[in-house]
Amino acid sequence: MKISEITKELESFAPLAYQESYDNAGLLTGSASWECTGVVCTLDATLEVLQEANAAGANLVVAHHPILFKGITKITGKNYVEEALIYAIKNDMAIYAIHTNLDNVWGGVNSVIAQKMGLTHCKILQPKKSLLTKLVTFVPTPQLGQVQEALFAAGSGNIGEYSETSFSSGGIGTFRGSALSNPTIGTPGVREQVEETRIEVILPNYLEHQIVAALKEAHPYEEVAYDLIPLNNLNQQVGSGIIGQLQSPMEEKAFLNLLTNQFGLKLVKHTPLLGKKVQKIAICGGAGSFLIKDAIAAGADFFVSADIKYHEFFDANNHLVVADIGHWESEQYTIELLFSLITSKFPNFAVLKTTVQTNPVRYFLG
Repeated sequence: MKISEITKELESFAPLAYQESYDNAGLLTGSASWECTGVVCTLDATLEVLQEANAAGANLVVAHHPILFKGITKITGKNYVEEALIYAIKNDMAIYAIHTNLDNVWGGVNSVIAQKMGLTHCKILQPKKSLLTKLVTFVPTPQLGQVQEALFAAGSGNIGEYSETSFSSGGIGTFRGSALSNPTIGTPGVREQVEETRIEVILPNYLEHQIVAALKEAHPYEEVAYDLIPLNNLNQQVGSGIIGQLQSPMEEKAFLNLLTNQFGLKLVKHTPLLGKKVQKIAICGGAGSFLIKDAIAAGADFFVSADIKYHEFFDANNHLVVADIGHWESEQYTIELLFSLITSKFPNFAVLKTTVQTNPVRYFLG
């Protein structure tokens, strides 16, 4: 088992292309070509987690948060980041981060939070746009099926819960090859007319090169005509936060109790209660204050997130209740998600969940 095999599966679920521009997801230390001796899943790749993994004989730590986030010019061990990096390098340990790309995909961090709250009818709160491209190509009608199959197998034609979606229309194609051409149909130097079918499929931008390569491999023509058209459509499967509904309306304090019980909270910081029942809930694991306006626009009764600053609480403006449950607390079930993603693909491989409590925040209740 190579480390690359594990990271490839993780990236097929949460592509690196879906991370935010400020992020640093991916392989941070080590080599993808190393043989993997075991995996430890964690939120934070701290020195203690690395030591735990090393003691267990695991040389790959899969973390949600990138331990190497900003550029560094010296590695002298002066802080927890440099200590962890030095230990990983000295002990030939790989650190892999799967951060905002795991936040942004459907079924990722926010989906798990929604499940823990029992939310139904969920959808992305702030879908991302400009992540999709339309591919248009033309193929001799008898070869329509083989080209479609190749396009679908390479990753095109997926829209939400539907796969193998495409549009086809017939027409007449013309071409004349030069004396150096080797046409599949017709004779060099003679203009040909061929019954062709126009195929249109949607594809994610990050798969463009492999899908075009698959098209050229499956297409019968020596020169393949195709168009790539950037789309501004919202991708409903990728984006920030989630909004969903409780199965039945609850009193505000009852919902706060639900949060306390499901996430093991010692306290919840929140804006003033509005004295009404709540059912529509918006969520964002980690720091999500940038979504408060989206939650209001979507008609949410509660917005549950973390790292809300003092002045950001004012943004609720009595439209909804904003609840800050803590960064680690909101994302704690990500460890289970990572464990599940890896073991579902490699059921007989050594995958562990860290036992180290990496939350740097403590609460004093005087």
